[in-house]
Amino acid sequence: MRRLLLASTIILSLLISGCSSPNNKEDDTIKIASLVTTESQIIAYIMKYMIEHYTNEETEIINNLGSGTVVHQAMVNGDVNMSAVRYTGTDITGALKAKPIKDSDEALTFVQKEFTKRFNQTYSDSYGFENTYAFMVTKETAKKYNLKKVSDLAPVAGKLEAGVDTTWINREGDGYKAFVEEYGFDFSRTYPMQIGLVYDAVESGDLDVVLGYTTDGRIPSYDLVVLEDDLNFFPPYDASPLGDNELLEEKPEVKEAVERLVGKIPTKTMQELNFLVDNNLIEPAVVAEQFLEEHNYFSGGEE
Repeated sequence: MRRLLLASTIILSLLISGCSSPNNKEDDTIKIASLVTTESQIIAYIMKYMIEHYTNEETEIINNLGSGTVVHQAMVNGDVNMSAVRYTGTDITGALKAKPIKDSDEALTFVQKEFTKRFNQTYSDSYGFENTYAFMVTKETAKKYNLKKVSDLAPVAGKLEAGVDTTWINREGDGYKAFVEEYGFDFSRTYPMQIGLVYDAVESGDLDVVLGYTTDGRIPSYDLVVLEDDLNFFPPYDASPLGDNELLEEKPEVKEAVERLVGKIPTKTMQELNFLVDNNLIEPAVVAEQFLEEHNYFSGGEE
């Protein structure tokens, strides 16, 4: 019996030692955080394939995280070491607890400096697209009330029902309360809902106006009219990759691979990629791979 116990103890010790070894293959896997949104999932696969194309590293996508706050906490905790896409406007008021910054360049400079100082993370320059909030209506509603910009809603807002992103309702600085104060009107009823549901709600006529994202592929799919934010209420939400500096300093080739994407994905292109998933029902992984192959993984500085 003693021999059996001794043998079992040795085997268990070896297993624990193997799992905790710094050379363990699983520990070396680069973990990429992705939100539940179509856009985040497409970018996560683009990041994954870029890293695997230009390095010998293995990657894993930690998918369907519920919010930017969850992604940020996962980075801080070390559960992941890359974020597929982060938005300046979200991180300024969220992770950094600061007031909104309306100038795009100033916002990016601020988050880059603060993320390095506070979290030892590199907030790269933008992919090239901005995904900000925007109010939108059907063409029929726009024609009926002569709507081109958000201010045009003021005379008729009292008889319109609106649907907005659940996370936006309680946001400080650039959320619902601040919007009502800035524009000086409110809707007859405002429903907080999952962002993916707002487009169906306005297209079906269940709601009159909704708050969506400017890069969403369902805007052209449903032929919606995006109203101009004429008071410049919404801050910039430029999209960037984010990486933990411990990883990026140890493996600079990973940073180099990801930053090949800087400036390569304009807003219109991102909307088209989202459309392929949301409207044509193509898997995000397939859309990402086809996009990179089409552009030769952005080698040689190809635009």
